[in-house]
Amino acid sequence: MRPPLARVPVWVWRALMGLIGPAERRRFNVDPIAGVHHVNDVPYVHGGTSEQVLDVLAPHGPREGLPVYVYFHGGGWTSGDKAAVRKYCATQASHGVLVVNVNYRTVSSGVHMGQIMQDAAAALAWAIDHAGEHGGDPARIVVGGDSAGGQIAALLVAAQTRSELRERYGIDAAAPSAAIRGVVQHCTPGDFSTVLERGSVLGRGFVRMLLPQAERKGDLSAPARFLSPIEWIDADYPAVFLTTSERDYFHRASTNFVARARGWGVPVDVLSYGRASRRARHTWQQDYRHPESQEVYRRLVAFVRRVTAAPAAVGA
Repeated sequence: MRPPLARVPVWVWRALMGLIGPAERRRFNVDPIAGVHHVNDVPYVHGGTSEQVLDVLAPHGPREGLPVYVYFHGGGWTSGDKAAVRKYCATQASHGVLVVNVNYRTVSSGVHMGQIMQDAAAALAWAIDHAGEHGGDPARIVVGGDSAGGQIAALLVAAQTRSELRERYGIDAAAPSAAIRGVVQHCTPGDFSTVLERGSVLGRGFVRMLLPQAERKGDLSAPARFLSPIEWIDADYPAVFLTTSERDYFHRASTNFVARARGWGVPVDVLSYGRASRRARHTWQQDYRHPESQEVYRRLVAFVRRVTAAPAAVGA
């Protein structure tokens, strides 16, 4: 998912994703990982759409009390599919994690951020209610995502303890705050103030696209606050594992997120590559062939094990 490093109008992004998405899904999923049990396309909303489904991935054999990793794919809020990250998720499952890989309605379906967040909250609630049926422990959850999916994940976690966010999006707290042990951020726009700046790869069109129609004109800074995970971090936010690169166009948004979290005393584990790492471009984590991706997987496994260690989360 690599548009050129220049401001991209929404319609260009949609067209680009339509062109490269199928090829990326094939490339990212060659050589499937053995030893992982898949249950695909499980509805998490009664009577929902074909987008409101998820996959459950778990290691083969007897399993009980596994940590649960709820994951949201990227795609600029307009596109993307859980199929693109199936091998990424299987990698985590092969290391003893129950992974819930979530699809959600996108802006291309005629929704805005409110409905996307409602889907995310419903998927998290499903994971809590049904994890035990698949060998998972609903008291030990990590929530993550890449790019737009990371923004969704970070906001969803914040909403569990921030009533203003829940009221904004019309969602309930799906999990006790102690159950969510960690947040994973891969190449995420965690600070939406950077999107509003001149030179942002996305720009104001993406902000307007995510807002209700009545808020799309005039000053965007106030409503953009509800899109910006960095604005909702506090001392109750769980530990974070964040991966970024100087070649990622959300690099500064990610480093701002790290600084804010650490300022609140939140444990943050960062894996960051410099410009010399040419393969570490936006969402490189999905392409297992790269050594940089393998390092992400190793660090992620260690993070999940650490923060989900019973009986309570351990600081990163």
